[in-house]
Amino acid sequence: METNRQKKIAGVLQKDLVDILQNAAKDGMKGIIISVTNVSVTSDLSIAKVSISIFPQAKRDEIIEGIKSNTATIRHELAHRTRNQLRRMPELLFYLDDTLDYIEDIDKSLKGKSDNPIKNPDILDKRLKK
Repeated sequence: METNRQKKIAGVLQKDLVDILQNAAKDGMKGIIISVTNVSVTSDLSIAKVSISIFPQAKRDEIIEGIKSNTATIRHELAHRTRNQLRRMPELLFYLDDTLDYIEDIDKSLKGKSDNPIKNPDILDKRLKK
């Protein structure tokens, strides 16, 4: 269970990460929306798991790899912004949030634009709990 301290730190990190990533997207990637959908911090405050959603989907693998390869720079910028609120900056782990894909698949199925999962359950993804 997350403590209030973990939630507060996650909120601060999420707010500043949104700023940092959207500024980076504005500079070099026109028409790409990057949103930080969730940040969870471990109980010892050493690791922050960051879920990111990228639209449009076409270049998302390339973009998430770019974000992961620039983690040190992002962490440094984040530490600079939160220096008055956090003593130690947690390690950042970035994950791709595929919730929008899942919603889009459901929407297509409901509109009859893809196979019916009720008639053919084999087409459903075997999603794993995280």
